[in-house]
This record gives sequence, structure tokens and C-alpha cells, in this order.
Amino acid sequence: MLYLTITYGSLVPLKICFPSGSAGSSPAVRTIGVALALFLAGCETQSPALPDRSGPLLRVADDEAKGLDPQSYSDLGSTRIAIDQFEGLTRFSAAGRSEPGLASAWTISLDGLTWDFTLKPGLRFSDGTPITPETFAAVHRRLIDPATASPQAALFKGIKAVEAKGPSTVRVRLNAPFPALADLLAHPAMAALPVHRPKWEAERPMVTSGAYRVKSWALNDQMQLEPNPNWHGGKPAIQTVIWKPITDSLVAFRLFQSGGADMLGDVPSARLPDVKKDYPEALKVALSEGTYYFAFNTRRPPFSDPRVRKALSLAVDREWIANSLIATGVKPAWGVVPSGITGLPSYRPDWASWPKERRLQDAKRLLNDAGYGPTKPLRFEIRFNSDTDHRRVAVSLSAMWKPLGVEAKLLNSEASLHFASLRRADFDLARSGWVGDIPVPENYLAVHESKGGPINYSGFNNPAYDSALAKALSLSEPKARAAAMREAEALLIDQSPILPLYHYVSKAMIHPRVKGWQANSANIHPSRTLSLP
Repeated sequence: MLYLTITYGSLVPLKICFPSGSAGSSPAVRTIGVALALFLAGCETQSPALPDRSGPLLRVADDEAKGLDPQSYSDLGSTRIAIDQFEGLTRFSAAGRSEPGLASAWTISLDGLTWDFTLKPGLRFSDGTPITPETFAAVHRRLIDPATASPQAALFKGIKAVEAKGPSTVRVRLNAPFPALADLLAHPAMAALPVHRPKWEAERPMVTSGAYRVKSWALNDQMQLEPNPNWHGGKPAIQTVIWKPITDSLVAFRLFQSGGADMLGDVPSARLPDVKKDYPEALKVALSEGTYYFAFNTRRPPFSDPRVRKALSLAVDREWIANSLIATGVKPAWGVVPSGITGLPSYRPDWASWPKERRLQDAKRLLNDAGYGPTKPLRFEIRFNSDTDHRRVAVSLSAMWKPLGVEAKLLNSEASLHFASLRRADFDLARSGWVGDIPVPENYLAVHESKGGPINYSGFNNPAYDSALAKALSLSEPKARAAAMREAEALLIDQSPILPLYHYVSKAMIHPRVKGWQANSANIHPSRTLSLP
């Protein structure tokens, strides 16, 4: 008997048998062969179409929201949801950049230290309470209050004070000139928050200042938003927005593929070639202002020793990880600030150009100097949150370190447990990363200051680095400031509290019925800027 096995898509392989000796001559077999060829030709030329969708806008979030108070969390997913609900003096546009929000205009003093924002008339929260200059002064006081313990406080430390000046003016005074203040104030942590209501997070509908408010929230299922009846912009184009948390990118992809969602924030890298071929109208790939890295726990051995951290960094082939393993257009990263943020290319240390053998030799020397070798191998765990790409990267790192005699075990957990472990400093080496809140280098560098707070996962505490960053922040001339930021970044990478691997690209899928979506490097797409048929 002659067997022919065919696999089509994800179906079970089909086995067809032909009588012995007849495979080349039987008319029946020839007929089957022609039909089969036509069938397969049709399979090769027909791409699957996305099912039609109707009803509310359904957006997939890569994790459950960590809360509803944007001063209480720092993760990007929760912040994106907050952008739908809270508006500040400025806000994010469809292009991901700052634009006037609750303020109609602003002026800047000659020394750059005082900004006066004029509020639009008649502003109210969704409960009807007026939004006044004192609202923003109270929000800032709450943000910097130690009792709030906000992980976002460090982001706003350049603000000296926020004051009410008359019935319609908000004055922001700075410690040093900061040209990107309009971008910073678009962050929801400094939006008009309903601090006049002590239990506002638990209320339904929740009181908000932006285009939408929370109507209902079922944990690990979905959050439903409805229009804010008092929003100054009127009624948004889309009446119902649903955010659905799905931590597994493959599960999220299948939901989108089946017509169960309108917006998917990340396509699994392994599926990208097929998606490019099958759904070109839905796939949206753009450079992103973020860096993928792993954090060393510098508080305890073995990674309290910078020689150990640098040895492992030297041994990693970032170009292979970016170009062959991930292969989605991401760029190899040796530093933390993405290219172009300072007007400079991304940071690249001298050893990045060394041949592999030279890097491995230097890594072995550093490990030996730190006391590790054949009789005392370096052992630790690589922690990562559930995702196919995170696992592939962790496996690759473990393999790259084996020539050094390193024994690295893998530890996988779902996202909320993973990041809880990072906040507790319960890890050796853990998957992390940073996507900029605003497009300035200090937003990437301040995370690693000794006073960075809960978001300084590595626990890095280096006075020289703190001093270098403080010097950069004190400068107002753009070129001098950028050069000083680069010096601080070089010091950070030399000490290696983190292991940068690549700079992100966003890989979104948007259903063709969604209108108004604009690709942007900030990867911010407020629901109020979108519309449906």
C-alpha cells in the first residue's frame, strides 16, 4: 500500500492509501491526485477572513487591572485603562502625544520654572462636582504624600508645587526646567481624580473626569465602561467599551481570530509570519518606546556582586535573540533608553562589538574573580511570567550561560504572582521591562535610582549613578542634558543591575470595523479617539 499524509492548518493529519503498484497508473488515483492538487492550491491562495463583529468595542488587556486609582499602580496595562477614565490638564491624542485636555492653554515663564494652565469653563466630574484649580493641587498633594505610597511619585518629583491661582488657573512650579511637562501631565496619575469622594474606587458607576466611567468590573472577566455624562467633550463616539484581561497571548490571539474581540495589543511572535500573510489589513506593527530586560536582584548574593551581573551580560547574544528568536522587527538592546529619545542612537558599550569568544573569556574571568568556577558553579533561578516568548527567551539565556558552567533553572508563574514577587524582592533574575510614560530619558533612568521605590525591582543602590542622574536633571540646555543622560545610562549599564535584551515593537491587531486607530511609538490609543460603524 502507498500512503499519502496531509496536514491542513491545525486539523488532524489525513492519511489516504492507494493500492500497491497503482499509484502512477490508476485512473482513479490520477483523478484523486488532480482533485487533491486543486484542493491544496485553493488552500494556498485563500486567506482566512476575520468574522464580522457587532456590538460594543472589546479591547483585550494583557493582564487584569491592578486597581482603579492611577496613583496606586505603575503597570502599563492599568494605565491604559485609566486613560479612558481620567483626564488631566493635558491628555494623550490618537497619535500618542500630549494635547490640551481640561486646560485650554498654558504659558511658561522665561526661566522655565513656572507653568500657568487655564482651565476650560464649566468642567465637572461625572457626579456633577466642579473641577477647579484646587482639584489639581489636592491631587498633587495626595500623590506625594508618603501615606499614599504611590509608585508614580518618583515620576513627578520634578514638580515643586501645584497651586490654585484664581478661579481658572493652575500654577505648576518646577525644581528645574522640564520642557516635557505637558507630556508628563497627560499621565493619569496627575489627572483630575475624585479625591472629594473617600471611597470613589468602590463606587459604581465610578466617578471620573474623562470620557468614560466604570459601569461594572468582574475580576478576571471584564471591565465595562460607559460614557461620562458630564465630560466636557460631549458624548464619545463609542457608547460601550469592554476591557477583557487575557494573560496568555495565544489565547488572546485565538479570541481575536474567532471574532471575539476588536483590539489585540500583542501578537504571539511565533504567529507573526502567518498573521502577516493571512490578516494584513488587521496587523499593525510599529516601533515602541520601550525596552525588554531582566532584572537582577542586587540585594543578595550572587547578584549583589556586579562582576557576576556583568559576566552574564557579556555572554548574551542579543542580536540572535532579537533577530532570530523573536524576529518581529525588535532591535537588540544594550542600554535602556530607546533610540531617538534623546536625539541619539541607543546606547552600545564597547564590548558589544567584541567577538563571541572574547566576550565569553572575559565573562569566565569575571566569574572566577567573584569565586565561581567548576568547583563552585553559579546557580540561580530565572523567573518569568506566563508567555511563550518569555519562556523562549529564558530557555535561550540558560543555554547561552551553560558554557560558563552556570546552572540556571526556570520558574514560571502567572503575571500577577510574578510581579508581586518582584515587588517583594523574592527572585534571583526576573523578566521585566519598561515602556516610557513620557518620551524623555529620565523616565527610563529614574526607575533605577536608589529612591525609585517599588518599581526599582533590582534594588539597585549606587550613589554615583544617583549623582549622575541628578546632574543631568539639573541641566536645561537640550544637548548638554542629553549628553549627561547618556553618561548616567553608561554608568547604569556598566554596573548591570538589569540585563537589556531588545527594544520593543508593538504588534497589534485591529478589526477593520474600528476607525480612528493611529500607529504611534507610545502605543497609546484612547477609546475616545476611536469609532465604530
